[in-house]
Amino acid sequence: MRGFISRRDHSLMRRANNWPAPRWIRVYAVAATRLGDGWIWLAMGLAMLALGGADRIEAVACAALAAVVSVLLFNVLKRITGRQRPCDVEPHCWATLLPPDRFSFPSGHTMTAFAVTVALSLYYPGWSFGLLFCAFSIAISRILLGMHFLSDVAAGATLGAVLGSASYFLFS
Repeated sequence: MRGFISRRDHSLMRRANNWPAPRWIRVYAVAATRLGDGWIWLAMGLAMLALGGADRIEAVACAALAAVVSVLLFNVLKRITGRQRPCDVEPHCWATLLPPDRFSFPSGHTMTAFAVTVALSLYYPGWSFGLLFCAFSIAISRILLGMHFLSDVAAGATLGAVLGSASYFLFS
C-alpha cells in the first residue's frame, strides 16, 4: 500500500512540477500559500471577534486551540517521518518559494487550515463554504508549488479536521 501511494504521489508531483501553469494560477497558488502562513486565520479571528455574535469568544478560542495543537502535532510528525519534500526530489519549473522547514509529511499549512475551518464552521455553519474554500485553496496550493505530495495534504486535511472537531467538542 505504501508503495502504491508513493508511486501515485511521485507521478502527480512530476506533473505538477513540470506544468507551466497560467499566470493567474501561479498568483493564486502563491497568494493562497502566503495567506495559509497564518494571515488568513488571524484576519478571520479578528473578524469573528468583531462580528461573530454571542459565541464569538468561545469560537475564536476553539479555533485558536485547534491551530496551536495542529502546529505542535505537525512539527512532531514531520520530525518522526522525515519525508523529503517534492521540491527536494525534483526541481519545480516555475515555483521559487522556499519551504518553511525540511520535511513534507504531513502538510502543516493544510492541517492548520482544516483545524481552524472545522472548528469555526461548527460555530458558524453559514461561513462554512468560504472557510472550506480557503482551506482547500491552501491545500491545493501546497501541491501546485511543489511543497507537498498529495498524501501529505490528505493526511493534513484529515488530521486538521479531527483536531477542529475535537476542539469544538471540548468547548461545547
